[in-house]
Amino acid sequence: MHRPHDQGMKLEEWCLLLVLALLWGGSFFFFKILVSAVPPFTVVLGRVGLAALALNLFLLFRRDVLVLDRSAWPRLLLLGTLNNVIPFSAIAFGETRIPSGVAAILNATTPVFTIMVAHFFTHDEKLRWSKIIGILMGFFGVGVLIGPALFGGRAQQSLMGELACLSAALSYGFGGVYGRKFKGLPPLKLATGQLTASTALVLPFSLVIDHPWSLAFPSVTIWSAFAGIAFLSTALAFILYFRLLATAGATNLSLVTFLLPIMALLLGTVFLGETIRWYAIAGLVLIGSGLAAIDGRPWRRARALLNSGPTGSKP
Repeated sequence: MHRPHDQGMKLEEWCLLLVLALLWGGSFFFFKILVSAVPPFTVVLGRVGLAALALNLFLLFRRDVLVLDRSAWPRLLLLGTLNNVIPFSAIAFGETRIPSGVAAILNATTPVFTIMVAHFFTHDEKLRWSKIIGILMGFFGVGVLIGPALFGGRAQQSLMGELACLSAALSYGFGGVYGRKFKGLPPLKLATGQLTASTALVLPFSLVIDHPWSLAFPSVTIWSAFAGIAFLSTALAFILYFRLLATAGATNLSLVTFLLPIMALLLGTVFLGETIRWYAIAGLVLIGSGLAAIDGRPWRRARALLNSGPTGSKP
């Protein structure tokens, strides 16, 4: 059973949340390393293929093999397209043109797109004023972030990369809403089936477009990045995600959205030598404020503090 909306997390859960943010933030770091030597579709194939193998083996170890009805696979193919193939390919393409930290900040707009998609394609998740304000703040943050490229302050290549990462967030939004239709399938099996279907989808693109057999044999660094993005940022991250979902609840777990771009920025700055400009930080703050408005908890707690007496309790 999930805990109430505002109930805090235990120390162990906070630690797991930070690890999850590091793992997911690390995917942008690994993408940046990989796209320096491997074409985008082959990068995606390595990520989803190795992660699918790891999760299938994990289920086999638990004696809970993935066996699905034939009718489930077309839906998993669509889910894999929206949640993996399109966004991973777009991010890989985007990171050939922009820093990994900027890609992660743009990816933080996923909840903004999700609530917009949910408004138009669901009956019970309509927009409220707090969400509308959050959406406006989020897009204002995006404008600040990509504005220099729009008005010629940076190369047009940067704008293409930023728009690609925004399209990834939009695809995640559709995937998040569509994924709610899979209520009868255990979450870990859903993730495994989705990654397995994604592998089948992206394989022909890699073969036809990238011709991976013609590439130079990958270095130890590239193999390590493949292992990191597949086993750590995907397979292990899914396992941690579902554990936290069961213990901390979906609302508390959503806090990872705030932490992920910070982790990606730190990794890119420390290990890749990326320079983060002032407009990237400003965009992150604005997008984060928009997410806080959508989430609602920070504002409720702030109002509670303002309404409290001098000793911290209501008069």
